[in-house]
Formats: sequence, structure tokens, C-alpha cells
Amino acid sequence: MSATCKLGDNLSLNDETNQPFSPPPPLHAQKYEANSLKMVISELRVQRGIALPMVAMNLAWFAKTAITTAFLGRLGELSLAGGALGFTFANVTGFSLLNGLCGAMEPICGQAHGAKNFRLLHKTLFMTILLLLLVSLPITFLWLNVDKILICFGQQQDISIVARTYLSSLIPDLFVASLFCPLKAYLSSQSITLPTMFSSVVALAFHIPVNIVLSKTMGLRGVSMAVWVTDLIVVVLLAIYVLIIENKKGSMWKEGGWWDQSIEDWIRLVKLCGSCCLNTCLEWWCYEILVLLTGHLTNAKQEVGVLAIVLNFDYLLFSVMLSLATCVSTRVSNELGANQAGIAYRSAYVSLALGFISGCIGSLVMVGARGIWGPLFSHDRGIIKGVKKTMLLMALVEVFNFPLAVCGGIVRGTARPWLGTYANLGGFYFLALPLAIVFAFKLRLGLVGLFIGLLTGIVTCLTLLLVFIARINWAEEAAKAQTLSSKEQVKELLKYDAEKQIDVREKE
Repeated sequence: MSATCKLGDNLSLNDETNQPFSPPPPLHAQKYEANSLKMVISELRVQRGIALPMVAMNLAWFAKTAITTAFLGRLGELSLAGGALGFTFANVTGFSLLNGLCGAMEPICGQAHGAKNFRLLHKTLFMTILLLLLVSLPITFLWLNVDKILICFGQQQDISIVARTYLSSLIPDLFVASLFCPLKAYLSSQSITLPTMFSSVVALAFHIPVNIVLSKTMGLRGVSMAVWVTDLIVVVLLAIYVLIIENKKGSMWKEGGWWDQSIEDWIRLVKLCGSCCLNTCLEWWCYEILVLLTGHLTNAKQEVGVLAIVLNFDYLLFSVMLSLATCVSTRVSNELGANQAGIAYRSAYVSLALGFISGCIGSLVMVGARGIWGPLFSHDRGIIKGVKKTMLLMALVEVFNFPLAVCGGIVRGTARPWLGTYANLGGFYFLALPLAIVFAFKLRLGLVGLFIGLLTGIVTCLTLLLVFIARINWAEEAAKAQTLSSKEQVKELLKYDAEKQIDVREKE
């Protein structure tokens, strides 16, 4: 059963009020016409408007990370090593968790927007911000003790101390991200992505001058501070858009719902947040584990350098993957909330086809760039040769990585992120990592062995998710989304009627 249905299961409403406002599609077997060229082109146009601004936004994020790394490098080798280690620790223990928890907003807000239930949309934004702010508190304590943690895991003391210095100045970014992630999800769930793109580009334009000023005056701490200052610019611009521009639209903004949270709402949100967070972190952490395993190879220094350079190219492609995943999640959740099962089905399968095509294109681009990508980062012949060989394997991985990201977006859009969790556990942790260890260390294939294990895991994840998606009853999912939104609306109507009756009695 979908998580969207569970929100209203415990509501004490009679049978009449439990009926959705618009009748759900019949639950018998349906045939959907998804192969019409006109319909496909129409769907692609809608997805283009959502995805392209998100690609630009994600590329701006990558550029910001690259600029930060460059300024760390200008401070010296120790600052670069400690700062890079601190940033990796921040991603693993902080930003991956916040992004994962915020993933629950996609199905809830997407289906609420499709059903025109703006009260549910508003309350979910407020609840998610509050939840992320609370989660940031224990993460802050963890970051303040990062040097002790890294030393316990065998890192050098001087690098660990530098990492702590970097992270202690990055702590405000946790709270900035707790605002940015929900605001971005709130807008994207309504197919509004241009404001996020423009605010990210504007913030990126400020990132270099802010880094120049702060790095000269405060050194390592200044580079770290520049990250959250830039992110704060994005948050301020998005908040202005939501508060002023959305307010001018009138009725939608005045629907309210900001302070109407119930225990049932919190339980539903936390359950869905847990599944989304686990799903995101399992995949994210798998790549970090591969980096750690690379450090135990025979020629570790060279192999780690090769992997870092190859993954930098993968991050560029990841900006497209993430955009496709968010786009299909938005489309599927919106149409399910609007009780349009056929359109949701078409959106999902058009996105899947687009994912496979994009994977092939991304693979070809990686193969074409393998000769010039390595020299951009290193002049070491061994590293350059290793990059050319490894990018061939990574290109094959990308063929399956793109549709895998799209599948993740589809299951999020149907409020079933735990399907992705099962697939990631089975593919990455029960298969990919064990095989990677065997191939890399037992069979002595080195970095090639790690990538063979990764490829096997990704293909397995994709296969499992495709099976899950093929078994989705789209009419039933649309009916569940309608039932959820209708119960939410009925609760608000009953509350409004009760308040109105109280006002009448007081006047009498």
C-alpha cells in the first residue's frame, strides 16, 4: 500500500465524507495509449520546462564546488587535503541526510498540488523546515568532533584538525540548507524551477568575489564561510519569491494551512522522510565506500587520483540525472494528485525512455572526453592513462545510471521510496560492494574490479526497480492520492464549519 493512503487511515470521518471529490479511475485492468507521437511530444515539452532549469541549477552547484576546491588549493596542500576531507565528511553525515529527508516533500507536495490541496502543500513546507532544523542539531555536534572521529579511523592528525576548522565554519550551512532544500522542493513540486535556477546563477556570480575577500582576510575559515554565504543568497531570493510573488497570486497563498499540523501529519511525514533519506544515503554512501576502498589498493595514491578525476566528470552528468529524476517525480505526483492515472503512466514511461537515451548520450560524451579530461587535472602520465581506461568503464556505468535515477524519481512520485531502498540494499550492498572487494583485492583487478562490482550493482538495482514499476497499478495509485487529498480537504472543511458555528454562537 502506498504511503499516501496511510495519512488518512486513522481519520474519524463517515463513509460519505471519505469519498474523493473527483471519482478515481476504475480499478480494473486499463490500457493506456502512451505511444502517440503527439502525446509524447507534448509530455516532453512539459518535462523540458521543468528539467532544463534544474540542470542549470545543478551545474551552478557543481561550479560552486569546483571554485571552492580551487580556493582551497591556493591556501596550500594541507588546506586542500583537510578541506576536501571535511567537505566529504559534510556530504556523508550532513547534506546527504538533509536532502534525503527533504525527498518526502516531492510526493506529498506534488500530489497535493495536483489535487489543488494548497493547505496540505503549505503545512508540509513548514513541517519539513522544522524537521530539518531539528536534525541539524545533532549533526552540528558531530561536526564539532570530526577531528577525533577522523583520527580514530586512521587519518593524520594535522589533516583532521584542518578538517575540523573547515567544518566548524561550515556549520551555518546546515541551517541554510534546512531552508533551501524545502523551498526548492516546494517550488519544484509545482513545476516552478526558473526561480531556483536564476537564484543559483546569481549566487554563483557572488561566490568568486566573496571567496576572494574572505580567503584573504580569514584563510581556510573564509573559504568555508563563503559556501554558506552563497547558499544564503539563494535562500533569501527564493524566500522573497515565495513570500511576495506567490502572495500576488491571491487565493492559493491565502488557503492557509501553515499551523494546522496534527500528530498524524507528523507521523506520516517522518515515515516517508525515513524511507527517502535511507534511499538517498544508501546510494550516496556506496560511492564514498568505493573511494575508501580505493585507498587500500596497491598503488593507492595514483588510483585515488584517477577515481577523483573520473567522478568529477560523473558529477557533471549527475546534474542531468538528478534533474530528470526530480522532473519525473513532479510529473507523476502532480498527475496522480489530479486523478489522471493515464497521464501519470505516460509521464513515467516517457521519462524512462528519455533516461535510457540520455544514458547513451552521456556515455558517448564520456568516451569522447576521456582523452582531454585527465590532463585538465593532472600532468602525471600514469594518472592520465588510468583516467582514459577508467572512463571507458564509467561510460558503461552511465548507460544504466541515468534510467536508474529516473526509476528512483518514479517511485518517489508514487510515494513508494522504500522500493528504491530495497533495490539499493540488494544491488549496492548485497552485490556491488562484495563483488567489488572480490574483484579488486582477491582477483587483483584493482580499480577496474571496483567498477565491475559497481556496474553489476547498478544493473541489478535498475532491474529490480523496473520490475517494481511494471507492477504498479496506476489507477489504484491515483485513487489513493485522491483519497488522501480529499480527507485532508474534508478535515479542513469540518474545522472551518466548526469555527464558523462557534463564531455564530458567540454573536448570539
